[in-house]
Amino acid sequence: MTDTFSLRTRRDDGNTPVLTQWGADSETGVLRDVLIGPVDHFKNILPTNSVNRKMIREGVTLDVEGARLQYQEMLDCYRHADVNVHITPADPDLPLQIWARDGSFMTPWGMVIGQMAQWWRRGEGMPVIDMCFDKQIPIYEKITAGCAEGGDFMMIKPGHALMGYSGERSQEVGATQIQRWLEAEGWECYLYEFDPFFVHMDVMTVMLTDNLAAVCSEILDPRVIEWYKSLGIDTVEVPYRHALKMGCNVVSLGNDRVLLPKESTFLVDRCKALGLTVYDPDISKISICGGGVHCMSQPLRRDPA
Repeated sequence: MTDTFSLRTRRDDGNTPVLTQWGADSETGVLRDVLIGPVDHFKNILPTNSVNRKMIREGVTLDVEGARLQYQEMLDCYRHADVNVHITPADPDLPLQIWARDGSFMTPWGMVIGQMAQWWRRGEGMPVIDMCFDKQIPIYEKITAGCAEGGDFMMIKPGHALMGYSGERSQEVGATQIQRWLEAEGWECYLYEFDPFFVHMDVMTVMLTDNLAAVCSEILDPRVIEWYKSLGIDTVEVPYRHALKMGCNVVSLGNDRVLLPKESTFLVDRCKALGLTVYDPDISKISICGGGVHCMSQPLRRDPA
């Protein structure tokens, strides 16, 4: 049995069928297939955030060859964890495709094609559509109300999603469009407005296991942590200075396994102390641009949580 492929699977009245071959209902079910952005055209630092703008002013350049070697190390970690790796088709006019999390995101009912805020990234959803046609991955919907980026969206638990917006990248109108779709499916979608300095939600918090989240409470509103608690989720605190270096930007592989950057030393040690299996590739020559393994990774298929 295979899923019926459609340009849009969402039913206007909700009750959209859950996929069987693709899809994910959480951030923590066992990861089977992941979409990674191509490294082919990752060559220059662009003014995507305040950190990158400062780097440009200071004349910092990328170690392109070093970044490509580290990218392969990350792919090797996924393969060692028995995750099927898919690479987005590379487009020479999209220099930041490496951040595969942002231009789209997966749901239990199919892919959502996002709407990027910055013009040099606006086309990133188009190769994802091509990939979906090629691999017969159903598309659930497309963002049409303002901008909404995948780094702000997380399926915390089955039936409960978190959608952040700052107004600079994801906007409230895009967030509420997603909330409307999910509520029609019977899901809660918790909306959270944050300061645009932090770019995306996955700088401040990411799920580690079914009932454990990494958080930086110095920047994350206490109401989000209280919401976590209401869902039975405990938290691991990540200090502010580590969060700013992508210390929260990790990927749960399921079965008490996590992928996180080697330079995220604080969380590496905490996860090991908690008995989690840690894959920690060195991505320092990539994360210098303000993104981590979570930013580069878009789950395509997870086991039900």
